Amino acid sequence: MSTTDTNTTAPTQNRAPDFIRQAIEEDIASGRYGGRVATRFPPEPNGYLHIGHAKALCIDFGMAARYGGTCNLRFDDTNPEKEDVEYVDAIMEDIHWLGYDWGDRLYYASDYFGRLYDFAEQLIKAGKAYVCDLTADEVRGHRGTLTEAGINSRFRERSIEENLDLFRRMRAGEFEEGSRTLRAKIDMASPNFIMRDPVMYRIVKTPHHRTGTTWCIYPMYDFAHGQSDAIERITHSLCSLEYEIHRPLYEWFIRELGLYPTRQIEFARLNLTHTVLSKRYLRRLVDEGIVSGWDDPRMPTLCGMRRRGYTPEAIHAFLDRIGVAKTDSVVDFSLLEHCVRDDLNKRAARVMAVLNPLKVVIDNYPDEAVEQLEAVNNPEDASAGTRMVPFSKVLYIEQDDFREVPPPKYYRLHPGNEVRLRYAYYIKCTHVVKDADGAVVEVHCTYDPATRGGQSPDNRKVKSTIHWVSARHALDAEVRLYDKLFTAENPSFEREGGDFTASLNPRSLVTVNGAKVEPSLAGAKAEQRYQFERVGYFCADSMESKPGALVFNRTVSLKDTWAKIAQKG
Repeated sequence: MSTTDTNTTAPTQNRAPDFIRQAIEEDIASGRYGGRVATRFPPEPNGYLHIGHAKALCIDFGMAARYGGTCNLRFDDTNPEKEDVEYVDAIMEDIHWLGYDWGDRLYYASDYFGRLYDFAEQLIKAGKAYVCDLTADEVRGHRGTLTEAGINSRFRERSIEENLDLFRRMRAGEFEEGSRTLRAKIDMASPNFIMRDPVMYRIVKTPHHRTGTTWCIYPMYDFAHGQSDAIERITHSLCSLEYEIHRPLYEWFIRELGLYPTRQIEFARLNLTHTVLSKRYLRRLVDEGIVSGWDDPRMPTLCGMRRRGYTPEAIHAFLDRIGVAKTDSVVDFSLLEHCVRDDLNKRAARVMAVLNPLKVVIDNYPDEAVEQLEAVNNPEDASAGTRMVPFSKVLYIEQDDFREVPPPKYYRLHPGNEVRLRYAYYIKCTHVVKDADGAVVEVHCTYDPATRGGQSPDNRKVKSTIHWVSARHALDAEVRLYDKLFTAENPSFEREGGDFTASLNPRSLVTVNGAKVEPSLAGAKAEQRYQFERVGYFCADSMESKPGALVFNRTVSLKDTWAKIAQKG
């Protein structure tokens, strides 16, 4: 991948202009920022990126690419207690996977710790910041309410000289964690709580993943973020709506320090049904072992989605469909599944796999004979060609494709009924073999040799086509059937017993052992995607699948509920 291009593989979005594009185009037309467009994607390295971050980073990188600008990647690493280089590496991998590149513009807020410290002293010298000895609980107690002004800290009127001395001693490590903070002196009566003397620096004696023990005081996110944008001369700071209330504070810092005036534009964050996107909730799922890790295929993280078999193209299509809005809303998870299904339908190779095998014996087929039958790799892509699938006397079919006593309108295999085997022959059930408990363990059939390829020379009609694999050639596989992690549409709000985990879906993962797959899957590579005909879309697990021990994850089922909803609408 290029190290200089802003965007090398991500598709150009073609939707109608949104309010962000209109704002940028107005700035270009007016000559603001000299016609420059410079954005940034500023993740905190305290977790893995999820689908909500994907929306933000596609906006940040996408807008820069659209207007011939640049997009920096900057890690806002101001909290050493929760940050780790593991997250840094994972975030960069995910951004590349989505098709974006930051070139030589990789930055960290920690790069600016020295300058941020100088900015803090500048505000102290201007009488705009003070060292406060209140505890965190006292600060909250002084904050006031929506109808009552806050109470000034009793340390608010310390002299400039005393504040400088105390702040420098904080920097030198003389004081214990939590004993002192540096606060901006703004307005404890402001209707905006963010402006009521916010904390700028706190004492944290945890080593930083980049600076080690060089610092024992760290800037708060709200102090570091806007100044980092200014240092990098970002023109448009694109962020989600929860930062709208913080904008006056960012602008106050920039104005008081005389820095580059970045324009902040807010957009609605992404919310999905049956999903939680709070890092706090996601970390709890990982820490409590509810999921196997950040890359569990049930997680809304990009690495989890990649492991499940989602494609970057499907995620781009989904984000393009939902667009950019100014008000929060919740998007139906089935729309994301629809976009994944639509993309995989075009690219995924078709194969045959039997998840719950039932043995079928074709009594009139030669015992040792093996035929190679031609099967289409992808009917949506003629260039995908065909493959040869072995056929023999003993086959496996799905247990659900046979009923000894069929219900009404059951057209699949049952005694006396004829069905088509995909790409193969017509077969008719003659009798069954049962075990001691009366369960059917073998279905015996005859086949019609004249129907090779699944076509009848006498135009005989059958009402069902079922898939199969040759028992002699089938490979064993473990198949993991993933579903939504939560049964509630809004699990972070619809909490039973006050805990969002109460709506966990007990069938979010069903593991099927003993599945049988056709031999072409012997060389399935990590993350290689397939359509198991009549079953769903699957991919080879990137962590555990290997030759001789195949593991496949269900990406999405074949049923498309969103398409039905759209048609009804």
